[in-house]
Amino acid sequence: MPDDTRPSLPHLDDETLAFAGRVFQHTRAGQTEELAELLAMGLPANLRNERGDSLLILACYHGHVDLVQVLLEHGGASDLANERGQTPLAGAAFKGDAGIVRLLLDHGARVDGCGPDGRTALMTAAMFNRVEIVDLLLASGANPGHRDAGGLTAEGAARAMGAPDTPEQIDEAIRRQNRLG
Repeated sequence: MPDDTRPSLPHLDDETLAFAGRVFQHTRAGQTEELAELLAMGLPANLRNERGDSLLILACYHGHVDLVQVLLEHGGASDLANERGQTPLAGAAFKGDAGIVRLLLDHGARVDGCGPDGRTALMTAAMFNRVEIVDLLLASGANPGHRDAGGLTAEGAARAMGAPDTPEQIDEAIRRQNRLG
């Protein structure tokens, strides 16, 4: 039985598909000048691949801070999640890139933004023991008590992954939060 929940897509010719492939390759490679030129000519900043990964998610994931800046300046949506619910902020947190995390937050990324699984960037950073990112997200207002769809907090997710430093770091943030109020 066909899946009627997806909109029908227009047929794309080989030349268009090849162009799109080059755009995503430029993004993965961090070719900022090439993409800036294409964006200036009207390439949509929120173009997505077959997995729903936007150019911004890929630039974040691959650590291309200059390209992230250019995409944001051309209207790249800082909270546009892929089909798995992953946001650019979560991608940068996973990779441990504090510069990109700051840049996304400065451009309006929701610190506690998440997909259907409820996993925030703080949870991702904690799971992978990204101490600097955890500090940055907490300082930006991330909720250490937020629970994902499975009921785990960032501390619980970090403990489940065996992260050596972040469970105590988050536990301390919760204790500090409780003392203040």
